[in-house]
Amino acid sequence: MANDIHASNVEAAAPAIRSRDLPPSEAFRWLGAGWRDFITRPGLSLVYGFGVLTLSALTVAVMFAAGWDHILFPALSGFMIVGPLIAIGTYEKSRRLAADEPLGLGHVLFIPVRSGGQIFFVGLILALLMVFWMRAAVLIYALFFGLRPFPGLDQIMPMLILTPIGWAMLLTGTVVGGLFAAFSFAISVFAIPMMVDRSTDALTAMGTSMALVWNNLPVMLMWGGIVLAFFLVAIATGLLGLVIIFPLLGHATWHAYTTIARS
Repeated sequence: MANDIHASNVEAAAPAIRSRDLPPSEAFRWLGAGWRDFITRPGLSLVYGFGVLTLSALTVAVMFAAGWDHILFPALSGFMIVGPLIAIGTYEKSRRLAADEPLGLGHVLFIPVRSGGQIFFVGLILALLMVFWMRAAVLIYALFFGLRPFPGLDQIMPMLILTPIGWAMLLTGTVVGGLFAAFSFAISVFAIPMMVDRSTDALTAMGTSMALVWNNLPVMLMWGGIVLAFFLVAIATGLLGLVIIFPLLGHATWHAYTTIARS
């Protein structure tokens, strides 16, 4: 009897993690849907984007004031690791728009997460991944340049770009950072929207997210590439682009979730 119940539960869960056979171009449809959510009640998305920009600017200012400029680049890249958690307000806005529910600033800033405190466990995992990545970045620097003091941002760029050892460090850091980013992306890209959308435990959400990414790899690789490209644009604008880019990607991620995890 117990085996029958377990089998029926597995059968019920199986459709949620099957391949959708979506073409990579589907990722651009998510982006378009995210833009439509952005321009619907745009003030809410802009307020959210300004909040993310303010938080990012304060973090950078504190790092410089504390003399932690040597981990600035790893910290900025680590932003992609915790980004899905910070974006929960954009998921809620998109959810309410789709469900035609009341929508105001309070709904975007104070989100009734249906999984309760379980989402904090996922947040803890992502925060630890970010800390581990920053420590790994410091170790990579030490392996290539020794224990010499950090020369400062004005000198580190020529060292990285104009010397063979700098290129070797960039390549190693890109590979290691890519592994951290890929793992965090896989466990969180659908897990956080899922926990906003319905009641589930953290481990189930993260496991389901990883399975959904693996079973829909072509379109998810395209989506990951789009997120990375937009993030680089935000960096190139001195983080000012986050005001539009961050909520846009959050809304689009919600549509990725509804397409793959809800269908």
